[in-house]
Amino acid sequence: MKEEIQHKEVQDIIENSLPHIAIDCVILGYHSEEKSLKVLLLRFQGAKKWVLPGGFILKDEPVEEAAYRVLKNRTGLDNIYLKQFAVFGDPNRSKEHIEGADQIRNPWFNQRFISIGYYALVDYKSVNIAQDNVSEDIQWKEIDALPELGLDHSHILHNGLFSLRESLSLHPVGRSLLPEQFTLPELQSLYEIILGRTLNRGNFYRKIMNYNLLIDTGEIKTTKGHRSPKLYAFNKETYDDAVKNGLQSIW
Repeated sequence: MKEEIQHKEVQDIIENSLPHIAIDCVILGYHSEEKSLKVLLLRFQGAKKWVLPGGFILKDEPVEEAAYRVLKNRTGLDNIYLKQFAVFGDPNRSKEHIEGADQIRNPWFNQRFISIGYYALVDYKSVNIAQDNVSEDIQWKEIDALPELGLDHSHILHNGLFSLRESLSLHPVGRSLLPEQFTLPELQSLYEIILGRTLNRGNFYRKIMNYNLLIDTGEIKTTKGHRSPKLYAFNKETYDDAVKNGLQSIW
């Protein structure tokens, strides 16, 4: 019965999707307790290597709608921060088979594919990971402890991270990754983990407050043995404007 379901899903993809073009998604989630950045990866049935979640574009579907559909199917979330960062078109990128993955042995999957790369920032705790009938496992993996990736997905992942780090010079992040209320040290920790370097605390606080991105909630976070820090929330209006029009500054 399971094999019949898998076969039907594969046939639906072949019949309803555009050939030669695909979407690959770098879905990033921040684990605030562990202070780690994670990426969502999956393994096809019987495969040894992990890959990025992806999918295909339906014949009558806009490209960006396809990306949002793929993300919703994998995370259960709407209104995800999504950004296209590159197109991958090496002639040999589709020739490497994922060992053990029966469904990609179909000739349709072995044709040359150009892939559009998107990265997405999601609330780690809000994600409801969904597994389909052609994948064996789907898990969060730490950026600094990645398993071996199949196809050219290591290249895609590192390009996505590079693009995200570059975008921090012009656009804010955090609303999709942090809880509704957070402290300035928690926000700084997020930026440092994404950038891969330490930021000066005074400079970071001064810059982030000058952007008028934050609202002082009037509450504090109770901590043991330390001064209790203030809790902030993002100012939705100024945050959305900065996402659209940029911050015009460099970290």
